[in-house]
Amino acid sequence: MKVTIIYDNTSARSDLQADWGFSAFIRVKERDILFDTGANGDILLSNMKNLKVNPKEIEDVFISHPHWDHTGGLSSFLRMNNKVKLWIPSYFPEARNAREVIKVKKPTKLYEGIYSTGELDGIEQSLCVETEKGIVIIVGCSHPRMEHILKKASQFGKVYCIIGGLHGTKPESLKDLDLICSTHCTQYKSEIKSLYPEKYIEGGAGKTIEIK
Repeated sequence: MKVTIIYDNTSARSDLQADWGFSAFIRVKERDILFDTGANGDILLSNMKNLKVNPKEIEDVFISHPHWDHTGGLSSFLRMNNKVKLWIPSYFPEARNAREVIKVKKPTKLYEGIYSTGELDGIEQSLCVETEKGIVIIVGCSHPRMEHILKKASQFGKVYCIIGGLHGTKPESLKDLDLICSTHCTQYKSEIKSLYPEKYIEGGAGKTIEIK
């Protein structure tokens, strides 16, 4: 699988705009998935263009939770491509201009080897992808407790890696992971980096992570 961060508070490339929010492009098992849409549609689409990610080729949009910094670009994206399947938490306002809207409450299989944790603590869902090395979790903000996210994700296999915002996450809760890419709203980024230097991957718009 290949994860490219499209939208983040920092940028790994000079031609990409940094802004408060998060979005990632995931290519896995011959599927193209957009995870969250950042805060601003113009920035989202501009960064996608510079990363050579074609909005019209994306098949699925997965929304972790309906906070503005994760959904602000959704309407702009859907104007470019409304033929997607939109996977949203059950309490998310329905997006009527998407081809198909799937409201997710419980752990759900999207496709073979691709899952949602389901809506945790009534707040947020995370995306889980099977790889040869284990489960890779993509998170929006990790508003549910990290222990809860990891426990739910582990039903799909041993958790190998986490990518995304780790808001309020205690660094010690990540000790069993092999790779950690903290982005966006992570409060203890320097502590995580210091505690796990060999596991830590710097995020930022334009960062690409490939896992076999």
